[in-house]
Amino acid sequence: MKYRSTRGQVSGQSFEDVVLEGLAADGGLYIPEEIPQLPSNWQADWSQLSFVELATELIYLFVGTDLTRDQVSHLVSKSYSTFDTPQVAPLVPLSNNLHVLELFHGPTFAFKDVALQFLGNLFEFFLQRRNNRGEASRLTVVGATSGDTGSAAIYGLRGKDKVDVFILHPKDRVSAIQEAQMTTVLDENVHNVAVQGTFDDCQDIVKHLFGQKEFRQKYSLGAVNSINWARILAQITYYFSSFFALRRQYPEATPKFVVPSGNFGDILAGFYAQSLGLPVERLVVATNANDILDRFLKSGTYEKNAEEGVLATPSPAMDILVSSNFERFLWYLARDNEVPEDITDLAEREQKAGEIIAQWMDKLKTQGSFSVSPKALQAARKIFGSGRCSDSQTLDTIAKYYARSPSYLLDPHTAVGVYVAETTETEGSDNTHTICLSTAHPAKFSDAVLKAVNDNGHQLDFGSILPPPLVGILEKPRRCFDCENSPDKVAAHIIDKVKL
Repeated sequence: MKYRSTRGQVSGQSFEDVVLEGLAADGGLYIPEEIPQLPSNWQADWSQLSFVELATELIYLFVGTDLTRDQVSHLVSKSYSTFDTPQVAPLVPLSNNLHVLELFHGPTFAFKDVALQFLGNLFEFFLQRRNNRGEASRLTVVGATSGDTGSAAIYGLRGKDKVDVFILHPKDRVSAIQEAQMTTVLDENVHNVAVQGTFDDCQDIVKHLFGQKEFRQKYSLGAVNSINWARILAQITYYFSSFFALRRQYPEATPKFVVPSGNFGDILAGFYAQSLGLPVERLVVATNANDILDRFLKSGTYEKNAEEGVLATPSPAMDILVSSNFERFLWYLARDNEVPEDITDLAEREQKAGEIIAQWMDKLKTQGSFSVSPKALQAARKIFGSGRCSDSQTLDTIAKYYARSPSYLLDPHTAVGVYVAETTETEGSDNTHTICLSTAHPAKFSDAVLKAVNDNGHQLDFGSILPPPLVGILEKPRRCFDCENSPDKVAAHIIDKVKL
């Protein structure tokens, strides 16, 4: 298994190199050069596997010769031993044909633990192996977060040998719990940076630093955001696990997945699951008021909200102007729909797709938008539906499900998904069941949750929804570096803290 960049200038990379590099040298994102085939009898053979066993089978398909099956199994087992349920991602019914997939049972109570516990162990394994071979290897992980990636990355990398981790978050634009989860981790290899800007500003700084070849090589920069392919790979598993969980209850059911989407990584994993052969009725992108993805799927134009910028919403982890992972899907869209039909050689089509992506990304950067052809838009709509949820609709949905019997407390991101699940995409067979990905524990966004519930006549208090590991976290000592919105200032901080 080898990997290529979406922008066409890098190919033939190994899984290990892709994991440690994160972002390709040409600024593109790594994708597999081919989609592997599932075993012919996978539905029967895998139907009773545990989450750990299923993850082992799926991840092993993508690692080439860089890891043995036993090594994958060990890393996966170690990663998910930190979760509070052996199911890792349990499927919970909300109604007869609407379910939530709870992805918040890891150490930081967010879906990103599923990928980042695994990625942290991968980093450690590959670095130890290189050092054991006499290659002096260390890694400086630099990541941007809108809240959940940061804490999940920190908990996955804290105390790891030969790794420093720098997490940039937008100052005063993450929840109090999210900020505390990050800044109360005082391990020497953990460095939090509060940037005076938005998540997109943080993400731009990270991409800028990766684009500085000399700096990147000197400090061995590694990516922990979902630009790192291993993040997407790990998330494919819960699409399969929820499919099997659904089929155990409803043997003829086919899932439709509704995914609260910010950076597009979570639903991209669903696209790869479907590409592998998982039966999926539909993948539905659910956005909040920062709706670049919904607007694209309705118009074919991918356009920044230039006038208003990033809007602050009750679902801050989705407050993103540009969804980085969408580039990966766009590559397939370009290869199959934008490359002239008279180019029949697959290698030539793939190279041409990289050139088209590079042009689109340059237009987005310089002009703020680009458009795809009607053929490409039609192809995208065959795979993805979409919907938008306003701030008031988010809060109303939280209140609605809390008032039900039995009561269920949604976090604001999951509420966006549930609202879109209820109000869009009604077509499908009687055997279609909707699975909404539940991305975070409601306590992580307690202000929005308590407002939604208590403004509707209830008396819910913060302490009653707080998981035991988070009790007292707001009072713990913290360490964080406040920084201007400047790549040079962030680079100087890294230089000051990393001892080569």
